[in-house]
Formats: sequence, structure tokens, C-alpha cells
Amino acid sequence: MPDQTGETRTPEELEADVARQREQLAATVDDLAAKLDVKSQAQQKVAALKDSATTDTGAPRPEVLAAAGSLAAMAIVLLVWRLRRNH
Repeated sequence: MPDQTGETRTPEELEADVARQREQLAATVDDLAAKLDVKSQAQQKVAALKDSATTDTGAPRPEVLAAAGSLAAMAIVLLVWRLRRNH
């Protein structure tokens, strides 16, 4: 059977092309399914954030502790300032 280029291909070549296209389609479907799996993506993001916020031993990184401390201090300062301003 002639193809688009006018060459005649054997049934084995056609079957090999069909098999290759099926594999490509399966890979594409798997990629799309992975992109649509919101729960899995969320779990991966949580794991990545956890890895970036902790050391190899599982302890929080010093810079994360410093940032959390700074935010807590700012919240306390804002609360005290608002309370004093209202009285």
C-alpha cells in the first residue's frame, strides 16, 4: 500500500508504525492525566516546600525560624500599636 510519499510499505512496517503511534498516544495520555491530577500535584508541592524548609535531619532551617520569628514579632507590634491607638 503506497503511503503519502508514494513508497510502498510492508504490513510489518505498518504494524510497527501503529505500535509506535500507540506508545506515543499512551505517553501523551499519561502526561495529561498527571497534569490533571490535582491531589498528586498538591502533595508534590507540599513535599517540595517541606524539603526546602527543613534540614536533612528534619529540623527547621534557621532562616525559616528567623522569618517565622520576625512575622510573629511584627504581628505583636501591630496588635500593641492598634490597642494603644484605640485607647
